[in-house]
Amino acid sequence: MAKKTLSAEDSALFRQSIGNVKPIENDNLLLETTQKPKPYPKLQSEKIDTNFKQALDTDIEQLYQEDSMSFIAPGLQKNVLKKLRKGYFGLDASIDLHGLTSREAEHQLSKFLHFSLEDGYRCIHIIHGKGLRSASEHPVLKNEINRWLRQHKEVQAFCSTPPKEGGTGAVFVLLKLSKKYSEEEDPQY
Repeated sequence: MAKKTLSAEDSALFRQSIGNVKPIENDNLLLETTQKPKPYPKLQSEKIDTNFKQALDTDIEQLYQEDSMSFIAPGLQKNVLKKLRKGYFGLDASIDLHGLTSREAEHQLSKFLHFSLEDGYRCIHIIHGKGLRSASEHPVLKNEINRWLRQHKEVQAFCSTPPKEGGTGAVFVLLKLSKKYSEEEDPQY
């Protein structure tokens, strides 16, 4: 390509339209001065302590579909179980687990118990189903719930519900009173 020559008129017009020009001392120029976006925290899966003991002291009998179940922690009076069966404590929360696999039910139950304890719930209702569609006469989920609740260190008692609440397909569970709710505040004068 040949170099274009500008006439004096064109050169004067160009200088007039540009104005005063200052030479650049440094030709390294950052094109973007915007700040980097702030990093988002990496989402971590919730680590929920199941509070299930690893092994039971005694073997638990396998339950049949219409068998009722009950448990009371050592050191509690028998009338606590009677009050629980009659609904004396009132229900704070409920969860329906029937239709889930054993692994899914254990995960859901762990989360439910964890958040129930965090929220200070005292009495909860767990629907596990009677196991009428089980291949054998022994319902899988009902027996698992019986074992898991006995293993949980925060469960004080549980029993099958009255027929209008689910009968042998559900349980009322009495949880330990949370430490943050059991201490009464001292009045400050």
